[in-house]
Amino acid sequence: MYEQENIKPYNKNKEKGPQVALMFDNIAHSYDFLNHFLSLGIDKIWRRKAIMGLRKLHPAKILDVATGTADFAILSSRLLHPQQVTGIDISEGMLEVGRQKVEKLGIDNIVLEKGDCMHLAFDDGTFDAVTVAYGVRNFASLDQGLREICRVLKPGGRLVILELSRPEHFPMKQLFDIYSRVVMTFMGHLFSHDSSAYEYLPATMKVFPHSSEMRTILQKAGFRDVRSYKSLFDMNTRYEADK
Repeated sequence: MYEQENIKPYNKNKEKGPQVALMFDNIAHSYDFLNHFLSLGIDKIWRRKAIMGLRKLHPAKILDVATGTADFAILSSRLLHPQQVTGIDISEGMLEVGRQKVEKLGIDNIVLEKGDCMHLAFDDGTFDAVTVAYGVRNFASLDQGLREICRVLKPGGRLVILELSRPEHFPMKQLFDIYSRVVMTFMGHLFSHDSSAYEYLPATMKVFPHSSEMRTILQKAGFRDVRSYKSLFDMNTRYEADK
């Protein structure tokens, strides 16, 4: 089971969701810069590849869970031209940055709303596709969040997840540990003034399920034809699953 109780900034005696929301509210102003900087811009390539996997489905309604500053929602709108992309997040600070970006770009088919993936405020079978980019590790309950996503997907709909993963083999495992422990924390403190948030990221990666375990979790949540694809020395994993 994916447990987060002992990961900073969590206090196991308090609800996880509000703690995560507060953390992302605090770093929203610098999130985009640090996200692209710390991945050397490669996260943009990974997002594009993930969205292109939905192209053959021609989804009309897309839900982007843990949308953050709406990068994935914006790219989905541009590449897939759906009727509507709905982005939800528990951090109002992140959503506000996303709304400013959407307005500046003049995109009219994206709606950003505050929402919790533990209890999605949508009817069963509402969406043709659901996307989650680097957000499932923040779910208060991975199992419950995935069941909710499955519920709001239409039969035949597809879930696409992008998630960071910790390399398991020498020398990338050791290099990543140094990079995450030293570089991520230092840069996070320098630009966001919240080093704990960037201690949290590598900590969640260490305990997040490996790809084989994650595929099993997705199947138990109600998905079929679950696939996973790794890239960049196993540091990034894309999951695809159908309902």
